[in-house]
Amino acid sequence: MSFFADLAYQFIDGEWRAGSGSWDIIDFNPYDQEKLASITVAGVDQVDEAYRAAERAQREWAETNPYARRRVIEQLLRLIEEREEEIIEALVLELGGTRVKAAYEVHLAKEFVREAIGLALRPQGSILPSPVDGKENRVYRRPVGVVAVISPFNFPFLISMKSVAPALALGNAVVIKPNQNTPIAGGGLVAKLFQDAGLPDGLVNVLVTDIAEIGDALIEHRVPQVISFAGSDKVGRHVASVSAGHFKRVILELSGNSALIVLDDADIDYAVDAAVFSRFIYQGQVCMAANRVLVDRKVEAEFTEKFVARVAALRTGDPRDPQTQIGPLINGFQADALTALVDRAVAEGATALLRGRTEGNLVEPSVLAGLPADSGLHTQEIFGPVVLLVPFDGEDEAVRIANDSPYGLSGAVHTANVERGAQIARRIDTGMIHINDGTVHDEPLVAFGGEKCSGIGRLNGEATVEAFTTQKWVSIQHGRSRFPF
Repeated sequence: MSFFADLAYQFIDGEWRAGSGSWDIIDFNPYDQEKLASITVAGVDQVDEAYRAAERAQREWAETNPYARRRVIEQLLRLIEEREEEIIEALVLELGGTRVKAAYEVHLAKEFVREAIGLALRPQGSILPSPVDGKENRVYRRPVGVVAVISPFNFPFLISMKSVAPALALGNAVVIKPNQNTPIAGGGLVAKLFQDAGLPDGLVNVLVTDIAEIGDALIEHRVPQVISFAGSDKVGRHVASVSAGHFKRVILELSGNSALIVLDDADIDYAVDAAVFSRFIYQGQVCMAANRVLVDRKVEAEFTEKFVARVAALRTGDPRDPQTQIGPLINGFQADALTALVDRAVAEGATALLRGRTEGNLVEPSVLAGLPADSGLHTQEIFGPVVLLVPFDGEDEAVRIANDSPYGLSGAVHTANVERGAQIARRIDTGMIHINDGTVHDEPLVAFGGEKCSGIGRLNGEATVEAFTTQKWVSIQHGRSRFPF
């Protein structure tokens, strides 16, 4: 498609450029392996060029009237609305997600852009009292400067936008490095929308590249002050370690191993619906997905029968087909890894209540039960359409099992008694948890982030202001200070 070819470049200082690196990233449709684009990777020299352009442009942008910044974000929203069908089509082709998933991603992205419009006017200073006579303390909110945004493949358009739009609204400049599986949706498309919205050159830059080409230059460069990363905890550890060594602030949204808990008084049919969505949206390639469904033994038989029947009815195939609920995994490596994971679970003693076939990148859903308690699969993230059913006896055991994980991103509790659910939710070591709902949620005003190995920091609402601004103390002595020498 020409749409992809037109954006298959680096975007630096307002110009679309060929990469200076030594090899090409090939952007494939994960369903039929159609070549969408070929992009020569950015080299270390272009990392420096992008950051220097951002640094130059940011100084003037920070002093721009916030109402002018707001107008750019307003125009961005209008463009997303006008081009929504084109954006959805691009997401379906590049990500392999269904149209329902793509529309959901664009809907959320618009909500976050709407919130960013207001952020342009939100930062406020304060005047604080002083114990020193005659002194006035002013505390200003200032943009941090330049933000590096490293986005994942699963929600690339949304996750890039939810950092880039507010960072710009607050007076920063941005350099985006999209995932190499989704260089257009997470990078080129975002840059094109901002360019057409009238954003001054240099404030958004896109580098399509890889650590194999540039090493840690993206993080080590002196210019960026904040690194906003979403991806695996393995890579997140590295990002955090390198950033700390260079005194850079990090916002990390990492892996998950969410538990959806079904108590003995839950509405079983509704819990089944929530569990199916929470596990199988975008083929389960979602950090908030319910890897584990914990069910009270009193309702285990009923829930299991209904759940397996619902999962078995899910249709796997071409994501462009409106009847499809399960599309392809992002690439063959992930498909092979997931197939091996199911084989390992069965070898360890699990029972496959439903075992899906693998054909190319298409992996049908699998439902596993009876996995031994000491299996490492209970505590790892499963990034695909495989779910573990785990029975429990009583609330305390449910809490213990849910917390027996190095991750703590999301979760859900289903019960007829919402206060009972809320009390259990407070005992789960997770950044987010939902009563009588699914595990996959994101809202512009509510702090989003995880505990333990699921991340550091928060985004959304006031948390976004904290993430992309800093505070500066200016004191004024209206009288005369007395010094001890």
